[in-house]
Amino acid sequence: MSRPEHQAPPEIYYGDAEARKYTANSRIQSIQSAMTLRALELLNLPEDEPALLLDIGCGSGLSGEILDEEGYTWVGVDIAPSMLEVAIEREVEGDLFLQDIGQGFGFRPGSFDGAISISVIQWLCNADATSHSPPARLQRFFSTLYASLTRGARAVLQFYPQSDDQVTMITSTAMRCGFEGGLVVDYPNSTKAKKYFLCLFAGAASGGEGKKAKIELPAGLQGEGERAIAYERRRGLERKDRRKVDKRGGMRDKDWILRKKELYRQRGKADVPRDSKYTGRRRKVAF
Repeated sequence: MSRPEHQAPPEIYYGDAEARKYTANSRIQSIQSAMTLRALELLNLPEDEPALLLDIGCGSGLSGEILDEEGYTWVGVDIAPSMLEVAIEREVEGDLFLQDIGQGFGFRPGSFDGAISISVIQWLCNADATSHSPPARLQRFFSTLYASLTRGARAVLQFYPQSDDQVTMITSTAMRCGFEGGLVVDYPNSTKAKKYFLCLFAGAASGGEGKKAKIELPAGLQGEGERAIAYERRRGLERKDRRKVDKRGGMRDKDWILRKKELYRQRGKADVPRDSKYTGRRRKVAF
């Protein structure tokens, strides 16, 4: 099967129908959740400290929902209008921007404490227009991303490379733009579970006595095949449940839902369902 990035530019490939199909697919939801959690693990953000994150290629907000559950504030950018429309319909919490990342970012320097990207940067390696130059687009992307991050922050970019040459082009461009770090490969011996994460450091935070802190690249996860995939899926769900309890502060489902609905009303959102005795009740499963 042809890779999506070879079929059409992303803003065309992810039209109205494909954007909704992608978002509703339970397998994609599961994969997106697991990879987002892994990206956050590689970001290694300080616990119990607020952080503003950039979600590059946020799409319909599947990764953003995980960031919400983990307690982070986030800003999302994407080139596909249909994907962003679905995200707005789903009432995601992040601020959304329509942006071609190959043209670079326009954020103030040092705006973000970290950045993640799931299955996006391989799209920059294609020339979808006669004016497109993949090396130049990658250069603009990485140079403006570097400027957008606080010093010492990390960016974790998961992607699907087509070849070793593509990996080299992406990695070398990032290093020329000031980043340190490299490639982290999870499950390198598995054909199905193998994942590539470009783990980048926007400079090093200061260590003791003003010395530059040593940068160490995280180790990739080891394992093989379906067992590794099942473990990652289970681990993601367990962590999600723990974070959900922590974020709610022990609140019951009904109290949490009422609080969210009141927040939506204060923001002026239309069509917020009215409160009733059925709010927060689990539906009976029909057989």
